[in-house]
Amino acid sequence: MKTARLLLIGFGNVGQAVVELLLSKEAEIRSLYGLGLQVVGIGTASHGLALDPQGLSLPRALELIRSGGDLGQLARPSVPSTIQELIQQSRAEALLESIPVNYESGQPAIGYLSSALERGMHAITANKGPVIHAFAPLAALAASHARQFRFEASVMDGAPVFSLWRECLPAARLDSFRGILNSTTNLILSLMEQGKSFEAAVAEAQRLGIVERDPSGDTEGWDAAIKVAILVTVLMGVPMGLGQVQRRGIDGLTDLEVRQASQAGRRWKLVCSAKRIGERVEARVGPEQLDPGDPLFDLMGTSSAVTFVSDVLGELTVSERAPGPRTTAYGMLADLLNCVGLK
Repeated sequence: MKTARLLLIGFGNVGQAVVELLLSKEAEIRSLYGLGLQVVGIGTASHGLALDPQGLSLPRALELIRSGGDLGQLARPSVPSTIQELIQQSRAEALLESIPVNYESGQPAIGYLSSALERGMHAITANKGPVIHAFAPLAALAASHARQFRFEASVMDGAPVFSLWRECLPAARLDSFRGILNSTTNLILSLMEQGKSFEAAVAEAQRLGIVERDPSGDTEGWDAAIKVAILVTVLMGVPMGLGQVQRRGIDGLTDLEVRQASQAGRRWKLVCSAKRIGERVEARVGPEQLDPGDPLFDLMGTSSAVTFVSDVLGELTVSERAPGPRTTAYGMLADLLNCVGLK
């Protein structure tokens, strides 16, 4: 039986969900694919680094992180001093990276993924930053080392968006797409429709752990815009920077506007769209007032969806209901299995 050695960089909600999924799916993966998955290293910014060539105890790692302990307690024979040193020493077959996104530069995640590829690892990320800032160089670096750079979980958690186009739609041309790609703002607007103020809705989303302490990345449309730019760059083949997406968030919507729309049988949604016009693509993110006939009208809470329009299939919609860290973790696991297990 083949065993793939794994390195995890980032051990927050998503990283922990990856470990829980590995534990729950271990027997199934062994049975279906004849594959063992062994985590030999975990790197974090605030809870230490651990490397054990014989494999780390994953239940113990979860116990330590949740009690505020230092993962260095698991390291044998010694604790690496930096994440780059951890990558260099791990001899892993695949790196799974899930650190917080850096909208401005994509670092340090780009550096971690690059180092992994240079050392012959597959590079898998749930992080939007590396895809928007370094998709082309990372893909080229992966190809030059006969490895894969995968990022299924970066836009719609575990929903198969990139793999759908890569594996199932050969020779199809994506002409446009439209959808709701930021589940946080969808939840905030749903709560406002129920009578909460914008501030109270944001606070509730924070209490649920869905939005960061600084919610501006979601409420000002940055997260949605970066996802649009990624889809345009990867699926439409037109490189697009974040600044090329027309962007307006929901922070300008008033409680009164949301209530008035609801009373009139309509709903505000943060809608993402892109359309091919000749050789270029126009892309935008902004709040729109939708009527009940719109396919996005009934998408409530943290759900999201995108409708693709191609030259061969017309409209094709991918949707997900109430995603969370486990669905994002599954996106990473699916990428991993496609890299090392499904051959």
